[in-house]
Amino acid sequence: MQNVSRSKADALRPIGVFDSGVGGLTVLKSLLAALPEERFLYLGDTAKVPYGNKSRETVTKLAFENLLFLLERQVKAVVVACNTVSASCLDLLVDAFRIPVFGVIEPAVEAAVQTTRNGCIGVIGTRGTIQSGAYQSALKARDPALKVLSRDCPLLVPLAEEGYADHQATQLILQDYLGDFISTGVDSLILGCTHYPVLLRSIQAVVGPGVTLVESGPMTARRVFESLKESHALTPAPGSTLSDSPHDNGSEIEIPPQVRYFVTDDQPRFSRVAAEFLQREIGRVEVVRVVS
Repeated sequence: MQNVSRSKADALRPIGVFDSGVGGLTVLKSLLAALPEERFLYLGDTAKVPYGNKSRETVTKLAFENLLFLLERQVKAVVVACNTVSASCLDLLVDAFRIPVFGVIEPAVEAAVQTTRNGCIGVIGTRGTIQSGAYQSALKARDPALKVLSRDCPLLVPLAEEGYADHQATQLILQDYLGDFISTGVDSLILGCTHYPVLLRSIQAVVGPGVTLVESGPMTARRVFESLKESHALTPAPGSTLSDSPHDNGSEIEIPPQVRYFVTDDQPRFSRVAAEFLQREIGRVEVVRVVS
């Protein structure tokens, strides 16, 4: 992530958020709560979900295409609401663009370190995220004494995408994936994929109340808020005065919270899952073609 100073007029621009599908909505939900005056553009690359089983080169190409799509729509910052992208190429995205680019791994690591009581932290994610070692390295960098256990759970993304949060099949698969975490002393479990909070109730039921589930969304939203506040890029509250010049008398602005949704395929399913998870009216979802 990088801080870039900008004019007050730029504060009116929306914040871009992208993921491979519905998973990034878990981060968007936290962003809407933490930044209620902001406008958002959400891009779900539903035509190419999941990203977790793709090569680093492919994930990087897709990430650049998604970010460029949002930049064309004049966003003032981008949240990479995808752990696979954050693990694979966040540094390349940060270096390539002048606007702030936020990932989701460091915020989740920070939350887990604060949460754990016994220093034993579990991480579940896609194959790409777990094999990258990004979470393991970030946790050990914070505290070398931490015991870190990781497990890739490739079937969870399709279950979340299909809206199978409370399905019996989801429970059986989770029991197979997470049984070892129950017996190894893990007291904090990082949900290292933004799709996984969609399955939050089912995951908690399997690991039990003694294990704290750590999502990246709330801490990521806090970082976005703090960064935009520091660079004076937050959208002003309704009724406030916006002025770009000391000679400008300012003008009244009212910008209601708003989200524009874009997907690359299968709009009806996205709308259904998004409305259920966000508990709000989704409205129009635009199907777009994203290419570099």
